[in-house]
Amino acid sequence: MQKDFSYKLKIEDLTQNTQHYHLKANKEELNVLKEILKVEDVKSFEADITLKKSHKTHRIDIKGEVDAVLILKSVISLENFDKEYIADFEYYYDTSMTYEDVKSLGAGIDDEIPEVVENGEIDLGQIAIEQLALVMDDYPRMDGEVFKFKSEFDEETTRATHPFAALEKLKK
Repeated sequence: MQKDFSYKLKIEDLTQNTQHYHLKANKEELNVLKEILKVEDVKSFEADITLKKSHKTHRIDIKGEVDAVLILKSVISLENFDKEYIADFEYYYDTSMTYEDVKSLGAGIDDEIPEVVENGEIDLGQIAIEQLALVMDDYPRMDGEVFKFKSEFDEETTRATHPFAALEKLKK
């Protein structure tokens, strides 16, 4: 069985023309995505990606949108529910940079840092998965669900068992 959802492109094969890619997961790939994303199920997963390479600037600009429908388990009711995620993204690769070059930039958290090309390839499938993962809820819940905490102690019991309750008595 396939272990990932991948669509690799060799950098040397890319032209300077704008290129469009549409990725759509088949049934087997949806099962792989379910395991990668650690969700109950993946109903659909599609990505539209536009790529533009510039030989002069050693840059590959990537723009795209990922659209996926996932079946998630609510952290409140533990019931499964469907949720659609749409993730728009935009970033770039610098084909001439290495990880050491990026490290030496000393860039801050708000600085735009280029992605580094590994082994002369970029993987559009992995890019799409990462972008979806970035917008997914950490603690999914159905619309309208609210967590309400009810203490097992009433206010008087809590005050009496408070660690400083004895000190308060001495103060009086």
